[in-house]
Amino acid sequence: MSRVLWRRVVAEGLGTGLLVTVVVGSGIAAAKLSPGDTGLQLLENSFATALGLAVLILMLGPVSGAHFNPVVSVVAWWLGRRNGAGLSLRDLSAYVAAQVVGAVAGAMLANVMFGQAAVSWSTTHRSAGHLWIGETVATAGLILLIFALVRTGRSAAAPAAVGAYIGAAYWFTSSTSFANPAVTIGRAFSDTFAGIAPGSVPGFAFFQVIGAVIGAGLVVVLYPEGDSAEELAVPNLELRRE
Repeated sequence: MSRVLWRRVVAEGLGTGLLVTVVVGSGIAAAKLSPGDTGLQLLENSFATALGLAVLILMLGPVSGAHFNPVVSVVAWWLGRRNGAGLSLRDLSAYVAAQVVGAVAGAMLANVMFGQAAVSWSTTHRSAGHLWIGETVATAGLILLIFALVRTGRSAAAPAAVGAYIGAAYWFTSSTSFANPAVTIGRAFSDTFAGIAPGSVPGFAFFQVIGAVIGAGLVVVLYPEGDSAEELAVPNLELRRE
């Protein structure tokens, strides 16, 4: 692994981990600060997540592109295949591994910060058709947003736009918009407000992949190759192939 790729992988693991820490940690804090008021808890959780995600993209985007999400990385690889831009298969594998490891570590960090066991498997079951539809919609919209910004030369707006989208999708989707297989895995390690039971993870991840396929298809239809200024998933990075 080259030095440049190593640095990008560290950024992806760190960013995904901190994102899960924000999601889980703010969920724990919300449950403590607003007991018995689920709506207020969700508002607090979504607000912290939207702001935290925007900050993390600004902070780590120049290093790795700030994917923090396996489906974003896969779509970046797929859309960049024809002209040799974006991620290579080697980069993709390293990114996804770092994202999953980082997500688990981030959940453990949030648990420990709030005085809980490092690992407490979630008992919140989220297995229902309407939730899977929500995850499909949330993930498709996220992919379409990110790559629409890139292909129209507006990728500098990604931190605010992606943060705002995820914050809004907490409310307009039935699943509260996980939209990220790595984050979904990480959230299984915390039996708290933001958790998801391990048995519910495969269903969520499957429909996140379906959503990513739909989102990528919409990108190709609405912003065909050739209209793109670059083939990156998020702003401020020229991915280098060694």
